[in-house]
Amino acid sequence: MTGPPAEEGALRFRTTSPDETRELGRRVGQRVEPGAFIGLIGDLGSGKTVFVQGLALGLECDEPVSSPTFVIINEYSGRLPVHHVDLYRLTDEAAVESLGYRELFWSDGVTVVEWAERAGALVPDDRLDIRLGHVSESVRSFDVRATGPSSSALLSLLEAAVGGEDT
Repeated sequence: MTGPPAEEGALRFRTTSPDETRELGRRVGQRVEPGAFIGLIGDLGSGKTVFVQGLALGLECDEPVSSPTFVIINEYSGRLPVHHVDLYRLTDEAAVESLGYRELFWSDGVTVVEWAERAGALVPDDRLDIRLGHVSESVRSFDVRATGPSSSALLSLLEAAVGGEDT
C-alpha cells in the first residue's frame, strides 16, 4: 500500500491486492470515532465492499461482511456499531429519504455508505469521502478527503498510521 502526496485535506493511496485494500480499511476502522460517516464512491468492482470488510475488522466485528446491495443496509456489532449501506439500487435522494437515513447517517456508531454520491445533499457536512478507482486489474486507487473537523482528525490519524510507507 502506497500513499503518494495529495492536495491539502486529502490523501491518496494505492493498493495492489484485496488484502491490501482490507488492510487500508482496517487501519481506518482502528482509528474511527463514534458518529463517523464514510462515503465510498467508485465503479462496480472498485473495492468498496472489500474496504468495508477491513473497516469492520478494525472495529473488531466478528460477523462476515457482505455487500448489502439487495438488502440495502447491513449492521454489524463491534467496538462501535457499523451501519453498512449500499445505495446502488436507489436512484435519487427521495429514495434515500425513505430509508430513515437521518438515524443512520447521524448515529453514534460508524456509517459507511457505498455509492454515497446517490445520497446527494443528504450526507453529513463532516464526513470522510473515499473515491475508489481501477488503475489496473489488480491496482486500486483511494482518494480520501475530509470535509470537516472530525473527519480531518481521522484523516490525520490515518496519515500518521501510514506515514512510514513508501510515499
